[in-house]
Amino acid sequence: MTSSISTASDTVTVLVHGSEIARLAREGFPNLRVLSAKDLTSLEDQVADADIIVGSGIDFPVQLFDKARRLRWFQSTSAGIDAILPIRDRVSDLIVTNARGIHADSIADFVMTGIGMMHWDFPRFMREQSGREWHMRPVQPISHKTLGVVGLGSIGVEIARRAKSAGMTVIGSKRDLTSPLENVDRLLPPKDIAELLRLSDFVVLAVPHVPETTKLIGREQLRQMRRGAFLINIARGSVIAESELVEELQAGTIAGALLDVFEREPLPTDSPLWTMPNVLITPHVSGYPSDYTARVFEIFGDNLQRYLEKKPLRNVVDLTRGY
Repeated sequence: MTSSISTASDTVTVLVHGSEIARLAREGFPNLRVLSAKDLTSLEDQVADADIIVGSGIDFPVQLFDKARRLRWFQSTSAGIDAILPIRDRVSDLIVTNARGIHADSIADFVMTGIGMMHWDFPRFMREQSGREWHMRPVQPISHKTLGVVGLGSIGVEIARRAKSAGMTVIGSKRDLTSPLENVDRLLPPKDIAELLRLSDFVVLAVPHVPETTKLIGREQLRQMRRGAFLINIARGSVIAESELVEELQAGTIAGALLDVFEREPLPTDSPLWTMPNVLITPHVSGYPSDYTARVFEIFGDNLQRYLEKKPLRNVVDLTRGY
């Protein structure tokens, strides 16, 4: 990307924390001052000079905002802004943008792969393969199944599209029901999540991390699900009451779970989830495509040009809502 920048913008300083976006910014915006902070010490040393910071909204050390007296805009390299939410009242005048929209295709790939693996019980096939055992069994087509998607942002919408293309019935839950959504057969408000859980063979959690979604799924909700149903979490670990999920999985309340996110990450080695035969665990990778940095810079680079030209930015986060 080549930028035409006026001399008035030469004083703008961009501070990039922990990513290759600094190099891309220097190449695309050669007239800007771009600083790179690889660790906390260098970040702390340079934060006072920053007009713009690029960093992870999930774990950025926001206590440094007190030293960032020139800071006007924070570009998150993630969709979530978990780190900023606790101090949102203190930074209400800060522009916060995120990387919403870059994860949808990768996460939809992940979810559909997981649905196939759980529906066909591939873990069992793999155990049988290791024992050289031959056990044929019939399996109902996935097109006969119902998928419930809790949260229909860009990620949930793409998951719904993929599921519909596989012939599944799709039920979705979202706040705004004023307009129908393509590929969603039935829309329900959040207060009717029990109905979605009751009707679904697979339930995907795709909600943002906000106070209202903390422990959204616990013992009560799991017992509303079908006994043969599977739970898939690609949202945040905080959305599930993890200890209650463990107990209900052990009791056979639901058939199983695919978990990409956890209350503590990395997942502690003593967690019973590691060894449960009806659980698939992945290390928070569903939204991590191989070209992640390039995707983030596509958003940030466009936003940076907009910022310099005093135009509205893309992906501005409403701090009162948290997304």
